[in-house]
Amino acid sequence: MDNRPIGVFDSGLGGLTVVRQLISQLPCEDIVYFGDTGRVPYGTRSAETIEKYASQDSRFLIGKGVKFIIAACGTVSSVAPHILNSLPVPAIGVVEPAAAAAVEASKNLKIGVVGTAATINSGSFRQAILRLQPNAEVFEQACPLFVPLVENGWIDQNNEITRLTAEKYLAPLKAEGIDTLLLGCTHFPLLMPVIRKVLGPDVALVDSGKSTAAYCARRLTQAGLLASPDKKGSHSFYVSDRPGDFTRVASMFLGREIEGSISMVDIEQVACASC
Repeated sequence: MDNRPIGVFDSGLGGLTVVRQLISQLPCEDIVYFGDTGRVPYGTRSAETIEKYASQDSRFLIGKGVKFIIAACGTVSSVAPHILNSLPVPAIGVVEPAAAAAVEASKNLKIGVVGTAATINSGSFRQAILRLQPNAEVFEQACPLFVPLVENGWIDQNNEITRLTAEKYLAPLKAEGIDTLLLGCTHFPLLMPVIRKVLGPDVALVDSGKSTAAYCARRLTQAGLLASPDKKGSHSFYVSDRPGDFTRVASMFLGREIEGSISMVDIEQVACASC
């Protein structure tokens, strides 16, 4: 058993959908979350900048004594997997777990992928899906407006702006006859109701956060790193800007009132101090 915490980082709030799944699947685990709210979004940044941010975020969590790191960010997982592979603790992104879930869910092997521009441009989900199922057809769509819509709480399926945006983005995928849509950004599960309304009930929606949490649980079990089963997990949250805004919106992502401390950190200063 290992009672050290699991570390999770994201460019902002979207990674809380992974935390939500971790709390559900691994209630005994302590979790340290870092949301880089001062530098969100990552999806419009250069590869070099994304790599820098991923390295700084990871070093911050390592400084908190974590036993495992999840990059709960499709952009980091797609553009900077080598950063995760170089860390002194086990680390995963959301690409491989979500790709495996999408392949398992699809019946006609026509799989859609939505994500940030950087994620889609990297082709990471396409490559991961095709490694698992070479006969699959993968149709990708960048949805850059989805992140700000979610971050601002515009997630209601009856919100006209959100619905029209989803219809615009999803129309090409719908026309291809996909039967599965992989949500390649951890913000996007909050838009599931509007996405389902646009695509209809016959298209399976793959939540990358849920898949990643399940993969984390398997890895910790196999490595004997699970926390003591008789403890309740505690949760600590760190942000790089505007903790008040985080507090107001976090419950929407977590599906519950936030429990645990919330602190603001200067991520560049902290990361440099740990170099």
